[in-house]
Amino acid sequence: MNKHRLLFLSSPLAGLLSLIIYVSAPSALAQAPTPPAARQDNVKESIHGVEIVDPYRWLEDGDSEETKSWVAAENAYMHSVLDGLPMRQTIHQRLDEMFKHDFVSGAFQEGGYYFFYKRSAEQDLWSIYRRKASGGPNELILDPHSMSADHTTTVSMRGVTFDGNLLMYAVRHGGEDEVEIHVRDIKKGHDLPDVMPRENYTYVSWKKDKSGFYYGMRQRGKEPKVYFHALGTDLAKDAVVFANGYNPDIWLTPSVSEDGRYLLAIAWHGWSKSEIYIQDLAHKGKFVPLVTGIDAIFSPQFNGDAVLVKTDWKAPNGRVLKIDLRHPEQQKWQEIVPEGKDAMQDVSVIGGKVFVNYLHNVSSRIEIFSSQGKRLGQVDLPSLGSASIGGRWDRDEGFLYFSSFTTPDAIYRYSAATGKQDLWFRSPIPVESDRFQVEQVWYPSKDGTRVPMFLVHRKDIKPDGHLPVLLYGYGGFDVSLTPDFNPTAVWWAEHGGVYAIANLRGGGEFGEAWHKAGMLEHKQNVFDDFIGAAEWLIKNKYTTPEKLAIWGASNGGLLVGAVTTQRPDLFRAVICDHPDLDMVRYPKLTKHNSPTMVLEYGNADDPEQFKFVYAYSPYQHVTAGTKYPAMLFSSGDEDNRVPPEQARKMTARMQSASSSGLPVMLMYDVKAGHSGGRPMSQWVDEQTLKLSFLSWQLGMNVGSGSAVAQGANAAHQ
Repeated sequence: MNKHRLLFLSSPLAGLLSLIIYVSAPSALAQAPTPPAARQDNVKESIHGVEIVDPYRWLEDGDSEETKSWVAAENAYMHSVLDGLPMRQTIHQRLDEMFKHDFVSGAFQEGGYYFFYKRSAEQDLWSIYRRKASGGPNELILDPHSMSADHTTTVSMRGVTFDGNLLMYAVRHGGEDEVEIHVRDIKKGHDLPDVMPRENYTYVSWKKDKSGFYYGMRQRGKEPKVYFHALGTDLAKDAVVFANGYNPDIWLTPSVSEDGRYLLAIAWHGWSKSEIYIQDLAHKGKFVPLVTGIDAIFSPQFNGDAVLVKTDWKAPNGRVLKIDLRHPEQQKWQEIVPEGKDAMQDVSVIGGKVFVNYLHNVSSRIEIFSSQGKRLGQVDLPSLGSASIGGRWDRDEGFLYFSSFTTPDAIYRYSAATGKQDLWFRSPIPVESDRFQVEQVWYPSKDGTRVPMFLVHRKDIKPDGHLPVLLYGYGGFDVSLTPDFNPTAVWWAEHGGVYAIANLRGGGEFGEAWHKAGMLEHKQNVFDDFIGAAEWLIKNKYTTPEKLAIWGASNGGLLVGAVTTQRPDLFRAVICDHPDLDMVRYPKLTKHNSPTMVLEYGNADDPEQFKFVYAYSPYQHVTAGTKYPAMLFSSGDEDNRVPPEQARKMTARMQSASSSGLPVMLMYDVKAGHSGGRPMSQWVDEQTLKLSFLSWQLGMNVGSGSAVAQGANAAHQ
C-alpha cells in the first residue's frame, strides 16, 4: 500500500493542524488569579496487590455537570493568566505572517486530472480541487467552509474512481477520529445517496469498474472486517468480503490494485506485525494468505503481477521483498533490496522503479532501484532535511516532497524515467533561512546508548549557559522526528532561543530495534533518553533548568508527563498536549481510548505488565509538596484516541500537589480531538497562547504589555 498516498488522502498538513483550539473566556483579572478548587473523592482499589488511591476519579465522567463546570472554570483560569501576557500580540502577528498565504498540497492523478487541496490566505480550511493534467484552471470540487458556522467541519479525499469522475470523501466533525463517507459525482456537482455513517474507517478503495468500493472499519469490541458496498444499494446489506476472527485490537485495510485485478486485505497487529491476504478479483477467486504467522511488519505495494513488500523480517533496518502473485509461495520470495546500515522508512514504486527512502542519521536519502534490485542512482535533494516520494508503478510521474527545520515545504513533479523535477508548489512562508543553523549532536543516555538531537538556533547564538531552550520529543510507535519545517522552531530561534529535538528510542529513526527498545517493558528508556537530552543541554552550557522548557503531544504527552514526575528539578515549563497519563486506568477508559495502544504501552490488567506500567505511569507518581514546573495541559472532548479525562485528572492533581507557586493550567476545547477539526485562525490563537506561556516562564524579551499581565507574572515568580 502506498503510504504517501494514504497519508495525503487522509489529510493535508495533518501534523501541523493536529493542535487544539482554545475557548473564549473572561479577560485577565486585576489580581493574581487562582485555579479552581477540585474536590477529592480518593477512590481506593487494590490492583495486583498494590493499593492505589485516585483522588480525582470523578473527573473521568466528562458528561457530568460537575466536570463541565470545573472544565469551564479551568479554561477561565487559563485565559485569565495568559490572555494579558505582554508578548501575545507580537507572537500572534508573526504567526499570522507565516500562515496568511495561499497554500497548495501535493497531488495525485486519476482520469487525466490532478486532485489536490488548496487553502487561500484568508481561509480557515482546505478545499478540494482538481485540474486537467494537460493544463488549465483549477476546478473547485468541495468547499467545507459552509458546513459549520465555526469552521470545525473538515473534508478529506479518500479515493477517486479510475476515470476521475467519482470522488469518495470523508466529513469530519471537530477533532474526532470517526468520519462520514460521501460520494460526489464531480461532473454533475452533487452527492450520490450513498452515505456511510459516522465510523472509524481504516481505509476505503474503489473497485476498478466503479460499481462500488471496499472498506474496513474499527468498531470497539467488534471483530474487524472488510466490506463491499455496491453503489445505490442498502448499506445494511453490504457484504463481508474478508474476516478472519481477529480480535478488536486488529485493524484491517483493503487495497485494490491499480489494474483492478487484485484485492489485498492487510491485518495490522499494532506497529510491529502485519499479515497480508490476497484475492484475485479477475478470476473471482477466494482470499488466500500471502504473508501470515511471521512476527514482523510487511507493507505491500503493487507492481503488476507482483507485490513489493517493505519488511523488517530478519532485517531490523528493513529490506524489500518481491512476491510473484502467480507463485506466491514463501520459498519463492525474492529479496531485491537487502538490509543496509540506514533505517528504511518508506518504499514507493513509480514507473516500474523502486524508490527507497532511508534515514541516514535522521535525514532523508532516497535510493532508486530496478524492479529486480539493481541500484540505479538516487534522487537529488536540495540539502539535508526530510523528503518523501510517492506515485504509481504504472505511471512515470510521482510527487517529491522536501523541507527542513527552517526551509518551508517544496513539492515537485518527479519523472521516474529522467529524474527531472518540476516545481509544483513552494510554500510562501517568509523565513530568512540563512539566519539559522541546524546542528546534530549525540549524547549518552542513562544506559550508555548514544542518542542524536537536533539543535536549531540563529547563527549568532552561542552557548552561554542561560539560553532559553525548548526541548521536544516523542519516542514511540515507530514515529521518526525528521527535519521537517517547523514554525514553532523558527519563531523560537528568531527570538534568541534554541529549539532542540531529541530522537528518542521508541521511534523509527534507526529501525525496528530502536523502536522496540522504547516500548512495553523498555518504555523507561524513552524517558531516560529525554532526561539525558536535558542534562546534556545543561552540562554543555546551553541553558539551566530555569531556562529549559519541554513540549510533547499524545505519546509525547506521556513522555513529558513522565519526566516531569521523575525529574521535576530539570525544567521550568511544560506543555503537555492530548496526553496519555493514567496508564494504570488506561484499559478501563473505554469511551475514548484506542485498545491497540496497549500493544505499545503495556496493559495494566496483565499482572506482569502492570509492574512496568505502574512504574512509569505519571498520574500515580505525582507527589504532594513537590516543586513542579509551570505546566499547561491541553485536551478536548472529541479526542477519541487519547482519553481526555487523563488531562483533566492530571491538571487537578498537579494543581493540588505542586509547591513551586508556578501556574498549572488546562486548555480544554469540547470540539478538540486527535484528528484536527481546528480552523487555521483558531490554531494561530492557541499557538500564540502556548508560545506566550513558554516565553513568559523562561523570561524571553519578545514584547511589552499591560500592567495586569505583568502583575500576574510577578505573582507566579
